[in-house]
Amino acid sequence: MAETFDTLLLGAEIVNQDGRAICDLGLRGGRIAVIGDLSRAAAAETLSCRGLTILPGIIDTQVHFREPGLTHKEDLESGSRAAVLGGVTAVFEMPNTNPMTTSAAALAAKVAAAHHRMHCDFAFFVGGTAENVEEIPVLEKLPGAAGIKVFIGSSTGNLLVEDDETLARIVARLSRRASFHCEDEARLRARLDLRRPGDPASHPVWRDPEAALLATQRLVTLARRFGRRVHVLHVSTGDEIEYLAGHKDVASCEVTPHHLTLAAPECYERLGTYAQMNPPVRDRAHQERIWRGVAEGVVDILGSDHAPHTRAEKDHPYPGSHSGMTGVQTLVPVMLDHVHAGRLSLERFVDLAAAGPARLFGIAAKGRIAVGYDADLTIVDLKRRETITDGWIASKCGWTPYDGMQVTGWPVGTFVRGRRVMWQGELTGPGTGEPVRFGEALPERG
Repeated sequence: MAETFDTLLLGAEIVNQDGRAICDLGLRGGRIAVIGDLSRAAAAETLSCRGLTILPGIIDTQVHFREPGLTHKEDLESGSRAAVLGGVTAVFEMPNTNPMTTSAAALAAKVAAAHHRMHCDFAFFVGGTAENVEEIPVLEKLPGAAGIKVFIGSSTGNLLVEDDETLARIVARLSRRASFHCEDEARLRARLDLRRPGDPASHPVWRDPEAALLATQRLVTLARRFGRRVHVLHVSTGDEIEYLAGHKDVASCEVTPHHLTLAAPECYERLGTYAQMNPPVRDRAHQERIWRGVAEGVVDILGSDHAPHTRAEKDHPYPGSHSGMTGVQTLVPVMLDHVHAGRLSLERFVDLAAAGPARLFGIAAKGRIAVGYDADLTIVDLKRRETITDGWIASKCGWTPYDGMQVTGWPVGTFVRGRRVMWQGELTGPGTGEPVRFGEALPERG
């Protein structure tokens, strides 16, 4: 009797971080059951994927979905809808909401609000502050927690930790890898008069490379002092890449598609405040050094830093305009276009966006196409040419800095724990998202 499965995916090119092969996938009970020749097997659903490529489910480890408190520009449902339409199967969401995610109760409320409402799986960072530092050993291991996130430099929200004393107290209490926004607040305050009213091109002049490097150096010094693992978010400078190359034992790092794709001054001339981010998009010299960090393996993962604001908020004259842009839905097509252009291999993209996040944060049973793993799959057409448009963006804010950009490589299907949640640009059902599980925080069983 033929072996039976919930779903059969036939004839696709299967890609892991270590290579690729043409074969079939059999999915059962939300997991990958068999990889191989399944031409004689039976299933409740069979999909021919010939000509398509199946990647491990893409994991975006930095998004801001703005719920609770800022849901006029995004919420957990709309942000996760954008994620799966773009081929992303799991996200780590940030704590700078209103109220902030700094307590067990606030985290539990987010998990409850997301459960079977979000379209992808999820975890939430807990903000590290002077007020909750003693609770960090408990907070970082709660169900649904991605770990601790600290803002060394101010950005959206009120989670700033700028002094070394508080920062040291937080780092000392960590056991899991924690994530940090690294810009030196004292330097930012001292350089406020470098902002030119009405000129967003002065944003990277104010928030200069030295501000980023100083904060990163302070963080790594503390990580080494206490023997802790730290993660530097959205690296925007070549200086940080070169510094972090010497400290890989304690510090990992993330880069973003926008820092790899957009460059000053052109992006500010074309997009104005819609190119405004923290840390800023910089010139091509920094971009080339970041790409070198990708090629040389210094960069560990990709994150979109999806940070939506309404057009009204972005249209305020600089510096009153809000920093942030959409990114979760465009991460896959923008990076596949870089693959098509030869800037990185498809396997390296998989390592940066699936295997790398799983390895770095200890995600349980995700990040690889392997028997026994969750059947999280990003199905792409590497030859498909499309133009990214504002009209395609599912985020509440309804815009992208890549509007009008033609790309080669497109997400055509998204599976989350064996469920086909997106196919050919359409959602296939209501949200069924569940918390991501982590090896360092699995519940004990008696």
